[in-house]
Amino acid sequence: MRRIITIACLLIVSFLLQTTVFSLHDLAGSAPNLTLILTMSFGIMRGRREGLLTGFFSGLLYDLFFGSYLGIYAFIYMTIGYLNGRFHQKYLMEDISLPVFIIIVDQLFLDMIIFVGNFLLRNRVNLGYYFLHQMMPQLLYDVLITVIVYRVLLRINRYLRRKAAES
Repeated sequence: MRRIITIACLLIVSFLLQTTVFSLHDLAGSAPNLTLILTMSFGIMRGRREGLLTGFFSGLLYDLFFGSYLGIYAFIYMTIGYLNGRFHQKYLMEDISLPVFIIIVDQLFLDMIIFVGNFLLRNRVNLGYYFLHQMMPQLLYDVLITVIVYRVLLRINRYLRRKAAES
């Protein structure tokens, strides 16, 4: 129960930080995607089920506040969380290189889906412009924030495991 409450609080705090504080201090019009970082982190640290659930609720939160249709981002984030959960127990969690690589792949996957859904279907096919002005700043910002946030989430995960072992 403690783990569920902690993850829910982390999800709400990361969403609020992403939409308020970081959107005011953006880099080239992009704010870090903390909910994606949270989904990726818990997918890697806790497995497919936890990544899927964290991704679903991250995407649902995004859908409720910013989405045009309910469930699109929930499905995308859920898929990302599930796929990231496949890396659980296959690497050393303290190593930061895999989470950085995975957040790059996740962000590119998310941005390509957004590009197809929002631009390509409306016959706006300038992928180069979108890549340079939207995807790259978002990607760089996410990588920088991942290095910091992942270590904090790793400590929280260790604390939750230790408390669960004590119970």
